[in-house]
Amino acid sequence: MTRGIPLAFLLLAAHALVGCDGKPAAGAAPPPSVVAARPLQKTITEWDEFTGRFEAAETVEVRARVSGFIDSFHFKEGQIVKQGDLLFVIDPRPYRIAVEQAKADIERAKAKLEIAALDVQRATPLVRSQTLTEREFDTRRANERDATAQVASLEAAARQAELNLAWTEVRAPIAGRISNRRVDPGNLIAGGQAGATLLTVIVSIAPIHFVFDGSEVDFLRYLRLAAAGARPSSRDVQNPVSVRLADETDYKHHGRMDFVDNVVSTKTGTIRGRAVFENKDGLLTPGFFGRLRLFGGEHEALLVPDSAIASDQASKIVFAVADDGMVASKRVELGPIVDGLRVVRSGLAPTDRIVIEGLQRARPGQKVTAEDGKIEAPAQ
Repeated sequence: MTRGIPLAFLLLAAHALVGCDGKPAAGAAPPPSVVAARPLQKTITEWDEFTGRFEAAETVEVRARVSGFIDSFHFKEGQIVKQGDLLFVIDPRPYRIAVEQAKADIERAKAKLEIAALDVQRATPLVRSQTLTEREFDTRRANERDATAQVASLEAAARQAELNLAWTEVRAPIAGRISNRRVDPGNLIAGGQAGATLLTVIVSIAPIHFVFDGSEVDFLRYLRLAAAGARPSSRDVQNPVSVRLADETDYKHHGRMDFVDNVVSTKTGTIRGRAVFENKDGLLTPGFFGRLRLFGGEHEALLVPDSAIASDQASKIVFAVADDGMVASKRVELGPIVDGLRVVRSGLAPTDRIVIEGLQRARPGQKVTAEDGKIEAPAQ
């Protein structure tokens, strides 16, 4: 007796379910039906995807080189400016006075030089006749050299004064799009090398950079491909790239790699890369987010549809069907999508038959009835 049920009754029930040869009775459910196919094997051009942002190739903080009061500004905020365009005017009157003062000092020094030169000229015959001592003659020649040096010094000071006057006109150092003015006319600003007042900022528009971070694993793969001759390094060759913006589905902006950093960050385990785009129409703007595709080389690859891939916690798996219909799970490492199919980097053999339809009916360790299918790239 088992909890009130006769043992003989249980044996009769088991006999009814199992035939004399031990096989399931005719009423048992058959194995579930699925469609299985071998992965598509073909030579592909692989494109690796990264996220990043656009940055200006040149960014200049416009600051004055001389101090003074802002008289006026001569640009429309947020517009394109050309190199050399007048942006701000600092009150030039003190600097004009300095130039005039410097010129007057030169004239005064030249007059002294002229007198010193005449003194030497007059003294030359007197020395020959010994009317003038050698010491007095040397003194007059020294005075002449001193006057000559004084003229040269004052001429340099005059050039500096003229340069300061020219710097009262603050001009665009590069071509690009200008920001708003940070100082209004009438304000006193500081100029010079340290502590100069920020007036505005200009960023270049064309060309423009796209900066992104690649993982250490990707970087190692590129190094090994370059060493094997399968793909040139972006440090040596400007490998092609393309970008799509936040509101785009196609990678319609084309550029090239122009820089790979020299260190892998110990904090993030990534390395910085940079691509350059011509940006002739000015659409690409510094700060834009984008998704970049980088040429990853050409090689033989196995491809499967995304619908054939399942998740097992943090891993990706596919279900392989053996010749006897037994299902087994295989952990795979995935790559990008190429021609509408997912690249499988590792974990799958070309001879494996994987479930591509009826995935929900396949269970590892159970048998299925597998119909032959075929994996093909979707029509473009």
